[in-house]
Amino acid sequence: MLENLPPSTLPRLLRRTSVSAVLTGAVAFFGALFLHQISGAIGVLVGIGLAIFNLRLVDRRVAKVEIRGDQPRKAVRRQLASGTLSRLAILTIVVLGAVAFDAPLGIGIVAGLALYQIVFVLNVLRVVGGQGGIE
Repeated sequence: MLENLPPSTLPRLLRRTSVSAVLTGAVAFFGALFLHQISGAIGVLVGIGLAIFNLRLVDRRVAKVEIRGDQPRKAVRRQLASGTLSRLAILTIVVLGAVAFDAPLGIGIVAGLALYQIVFVLNVLRVVGGQGGIE
């Protein structure tokens, strides 16, 4: 779906997603503070921070992938899979540890991660819709 977009679109999409997620996270932060859930509010900020950090790591890893002329797609996927699984495992351990330590903090982290993904999907739909939709 995104492979048909101009190369300059992806960096703008990722920047717009990060800014939108920070703004959405700020609203969620103040909403949680309004509900007197201080650790949940902090968790939302941590979750969005982790999501942005993860995105930076993915971007850096994809930039390092070497694509040779007739290399099959499976080989490229294999190059990216180990890093992806490691990051997912680390994020899962962090979230489970936070839930065990302080449940509102852990739930806030999950909420922050989920907010980031929702903002990302909405931004992708906006870009794809602006380019004429999915073919």
